[in-house]
Order: sequence, then structure tokens, then C-alpha cells
Amino acid sequence: MHLTVRSQKMDIVDQPLTQLRDGESGVILSFISPQGNPPGSGQRKWGFQRRLEDMGITPGTRVRVVKSAPFRGPIELQVRGSRLAIGRGMARKILVRVER
Repeated sequence: MHLTVRSQKMDIVDQPLTQLRDGESGVILSFISPQGNPPGSGQRKWGFQRRLEDMGITPGTRVRVVKSAPFRGPIELQVRGSRLAIGRGMARKILVRVER
């Protein structure tokens, strides 16, 4: 999913967290369920969403990619002043808004 909204001074791009480059940051918009459904559609929270929330990764939170490991390895993030690493499969299901 890649959505670009153009404004007068900058582009706002909504994309999966895996698309951010090292040093880029964005604001978490939502999570994509394993079935591809957005949360809030009457479903219970699924396991990975609970895990992300336990780590402080919630909608509205700013995240910064510190480093992406090569060969599809984990992504190191800075979230709420802490650093943590998550796998690409999980990061692919996190939708972020980036201002460029």
C-alpha cells in the first residue's frame, strides 16, 4: 500500500514501515491484520498487535528507523526514547505516515 498526498510544501506518504530508510521517521497510523483487515472492524486484537503495543508501538507514536539489517534481517527502531528491533514480517504490517 502506497498513498501519496501532495501539499504545497511537502509530500505526505502512507506506507509500510519496511519502506522507510535508515534515519527516516514517521507516525504510526494503523496495523494490518494477518488476514489483511484493518483493526477496528469488529475483530479482537490479534497477537502481534498486542506484542507491538506492549513495546510501545501504538497508533499516533513517532518511530525512527535507526538501522535496517542487510539480507532481510530485523529493523532497529527508536520508539519513545527506547531502541528495539522487530522482524520485517511484523514491520510490513505497520502502516506509517511519512512527511517528505
